[in-house]
Amino acid sequence: MAHTKSALKRLRTSKQANLRNRARVSELKTIEKKLRAAVAAGEKDAAAELSKKFCSRLDKAAKVGTIHANRVANKKSQADKLLNSIA
Repeated sequence: MAHTKSALKRLRTSKQANLRNRARVSELKTIEKKLRAAVAAGEKDAAAELSKKFCSRLDKAAKVGTIHANRVANKKSQADKLLNSIA
Protein backbone atom coordinates (compact mmCIF):
# COMPACT_ATOMS: atom_id res chain seq x y z
CA MET A 1 0.00 0.00 0.00
CA ALA A 2 1.17 3.51 -0.76
CA HIS A 3 2.29 5.70 2.13
CA THR A 4 2.86 9.18 0.76
CA LYS A 5 0.06 11.61 -0.05
CA SER A 6 1.13 11.86 -3.66
CA ALA A 7 1.18 8.07 -4.07
CA LEU A 8 -2.31 7.80 -2.56
CA LYS A 9 -3.58 10.48 -4.91
CA ARG A 10 -1.96 8.70 -7.83
CA LEU A 11 -3.81 5.50 -6.89
CA ARG A 12 -7.12 7.37 -6.85
CA THR A 13 -6.55 9.07 -10.19
CA SER A 14 -5.31 5.89 -11.87
CA LYS A 15 -8.44 4.05 -10.73
CA GLN A 16 -10.60 6.77 -12.29
CA ALA A 17 -8.60 6.66 -15.51
CA ASN A 18 -8.87 2.88 -15.60
CA LEU A 19 -12.67 3.08 -15.36
CA ARG A 20 -12.80 5.72 -18.10
CA ASN A 21 -10.53 3.70 -20.37
CA ARG A 22 -12.48 0.49 -19.83
CA ALA A 23 -15.72 2.28 -20.71
CA ARG A 24 -14.19 3.68 -23.91
CA VAL A 25 -12.78 0.33 -24.99
CA SER A 26 -16.07 -1.40 -24.22
CA GLU A 27 -17.96 1.13 -26.33
CA LEU A 28 -15.53 0.62 -29.20
CA LYS A 29 -15.99 -3.14 -29.06
CA THR A 30 -19.77 -2.73 -29.11
CA ILE A 31 -19.68 -0.42 -32.13
CA GLU A 32 -17.31 -2.77 -33.95
CA LYS A 33 -19.63 -5.74 -33.31
CA LYS A 34 -22.59 -3.75 -34.64
CA LEU A 35 -20.56 -2.75 -37.70
CA ARG A 36 -19.61 -6.35 -38.44
CA ALA A 37 -23.22 -7.44 -37.99
CA ALA A 38 -24.45 -4.73 -40.36
CA VAL A 39 -21.89 -5.77 -42.97
CA ALA A 40 -22.86 -9.42 -42.60
CA ALA A 41 -26.52 -8.48 -43.07
CA GLY A 42 -25.66 -6.38 -46.13
CA GLU A 43 -27.03 -3.13 -44.69
CA LYS A 44 -24.82 -0.64 -46.50
CA ASP A 45 -26.31 2.58 -45.08
CA ALA A 46 -26.24 1.38 -41.49
CA ALA A 47 -22.71 0.06 -41.93
CA ALA A 48 -21.55 3.38 -43.36
CA GLU A 49 -22.97 5.28 -40.38
CA LEU A 50 -21.45 2.84 -37.91
CA SER A 51 -18.09 3.02 -39.67
CA LYS A 52 -18.09 6.80 -39.44
CA LYS A 53 -19.00 6.65 -35.74
CA PHE A 54 -16.41 3.93 -35.09
CA CYS A 55 -13.58 5.88 -36.73
CA SER A 56 -14.52 9.03 -34.83
CA ARG A 57 -14.54 7.24 -31.48
CA LEU A 58 -11.24 5.54 -32.33
CA ASP A 59 -9.63 8.91 -33.03
CA LYS A 60 -10.90 10.29 -29.74
CA ALA A 61 -9.59 7.27 -27.84
CA ALA A 62 -6.17 7.69 -29.46
CA LYS A 63 -6.11 11.39 -28.70
CA VAL A 64 -6.49 10.84 -24.96
CA GLY A 65 -4.15 7.84 -24.92
CA THR A 66 -6.62 5.05 -24.28
CA ILE A 67 -5.49 3.17 -27.39
CA HIS A 68 -2.19 3.36 -29.26
CA ALA A 69 -2.28 5.34 -32.51
CA ASN A 70 -1.03 2.42 -34.62
CA ARG A 71 -3.79 0.16 -33.32
CA VAL A 72 -6.31 2.84 -34.22
CA ALA A 73 -4.90 3.02 -37.76
CA ASN A 74 -5.19 -0.77 -38.08
CA LYS A 75 -8.79 -0.78 -36.81
CA LYS A 76 -9.78 2.04 -39.18
CA SER A 77 -8.23 0.15 -42.08
CA GLN A 78 -10.16 -2.98 -41.13
CA ALA A 79 -13.39 -0.98 -40.93
CA ASP A 80 -12.77 0.45 -44.42
CA LYS A 81 -12.11 -3.01 -45.83
CA LEU A 82 -15.32 -4.28 -44.26
CA LEU A 83 -17.30 -1.39 -45.69
CA ASN A 84 -15.81 -1.90 -49.14
CA SER A 85 -16.64 -5.60 -49.05
CA ILE A 86 -20.36 -4.75 -49.24
CA ALA A 87 -20.08 -2.87 -52.53
